[in-house]
Amino acid sequence: MFIFKNAWISITRNKGRNILIGAIILVIACACTITLAINNTATDLINSYSSAYAKELTLAFDRESMMKDFDMRGEEGREQAKEKFENIATYTIDDVKSFAEAEHIESYYYTYSFSLNGNNIDKAEIETDSNFGGFGGRPGGSKGPMGGSTMDFTLTGYSSVESMSEFINGTYTMTEITDNAWDVAFNGNYVFINEELASYNELALNDKIKLEDEDGKTYEFEIIGIFEDNEESEDSMMSMFSNSANTIVTNADALVNIDTENDNITGSINPTFIIDDYANAEAIQVELYEKGLDETYIVETNQEIAEAGVSSVKNVKSFATTFLIITLLIGGIVLFILNMINIRERKYEIGVFRTIGISKLKLTMQFMAELLVVAFIALIVGAGIGATMSKPVSNSLLSSEIESSMNSQDEMQNNFGGPGGMPGGPGGDRGGNRPDFNKMSGVPTIQAYDSIDAVVNVTVILELLVIGLSLVIVSSFASMISIQRFSPLTILKERS
Repeated sequence: MFIFKNAWISITRNKGRNILIGAIILVIACACTITLAINNTATDLINSYSSAYAKELTLAFDRESMMKDFDMRGEEGREQAKEKFENIATYTIDDVKSFAEAEHIESYYYTYSFSLNGNNIDKAEIETDSNFGGFGGRPGGSKGPMGGSTMDFTLTGYSSVESMSEFINGTYTMTEITDNAWDVAFNGNYVFINEELASYNELALNDKIKLEDEDGKTYEFEIIGIFEDNEESEDSMMSMFSNSANTIVTNADALVNIDTENDNITGSINPTFIIDDYANAEAIQVELYEKGLDETYIVETNQEIAEAGVSSVKNVKSFATTFLIITLLIGGIVLFILNMINIRERKYEIGVFRTIGISKLKLTMQFMAELLVVAFIALIVGAGIGATMSKPVSNSLLSSEIESSMNSQDEMQNNFGGPGGMPGGPGGDRGGNRPDFNKMSGVPTIQAYDSIDAVVNVTVILELLVIGLSLVIVSSFASMISIQRFSPLTILKERS
């Protein structure tokens, strides 16, 4: 009781000195509150980005490893390489389903594609002189003498919305779409076609198109959407059509059903597996080989892309952490110096207390109690000021990331046909297949923080108190050391 009573008397008697110390601690508290809030906000953003990017694993052909076995400068080497490429083992949907059962694989989706000819529609092409139009000036279809498919249209079937990478990354953008498109898109023979193909054949939404295989068997599809290709054609100088002009988008099940009914059609499958951790990619590759995957394939992940998405946020967090450390170092040094000055000014008071029998321990505890009381008050006030400032400061520093996230969601929604009848738009009862933009790979859900509690919470306050009081205790070592060294008789003699 003696310690706290004397500490309070000393605080009220020396207001100027304690106000100065309190002001310094208050500034430190404000800075710490803001930096801790920014750290927490940045951590939330990083976690949001990390959860937005599904951990994807794909199968890639190991071309480099295969080519090293052949000398392409000689005819024999080229023939051997050609034979090797022609005999590469492919995998089927059944294989993919088997691969998906591997340990560490959580789910999967895929695209399935093959080519068909038009029956009641024409391929989008313009016959041009060979000097200007290449091999007939034909985009996206027959490659003439260069080989490849001679069919009119490439059909690409997606197993789910998540597999529609061209729409997710903005290569394709839906310009027209039926109200029930996402309710039926994955449940039957429904298609999205390029606007160039639609214009070329004077097609509109809900029109029926017929395609046929090499045997003349026809398949009917209904148009539920029209999209544009935002990617510049590779041979735009020679063709008036985009690369995807003759690409027809549908669902994978529809194509699998056609493939199953026709032995002359060979589809191509491109799977993507969602894994539990990037660290398990190598173990997954080994298990896939055991399940029959040809060793000319290797696994690849989207880890670099996912990490690149949070680099700017990590930089802001690193800046905040560095600023916090510098603030604490400077604040600690200033408080230590002030304590040294304070002790020197109060040498006579220390000498008197020691002469009347007050122990060094009690004196040390009194000086620490004075500093702790002042510090506690300053920390509370500083935390309140910091909490008020933290929201605009943190949102200002992270505004570009927040704006980028919001724009990404808006852009993706537009790619899939805009808000009308979509999640969050008019008539927005989400059907079973409608895109959920909050879960789409690579597009995190981040919003500006609307309240102080979202940035400065109980955790931040506790962290601030621990840091602030620890700093005060460390800086009070000056009083501990000085009091232990002082001799009361020497102090009184110097005074007289």
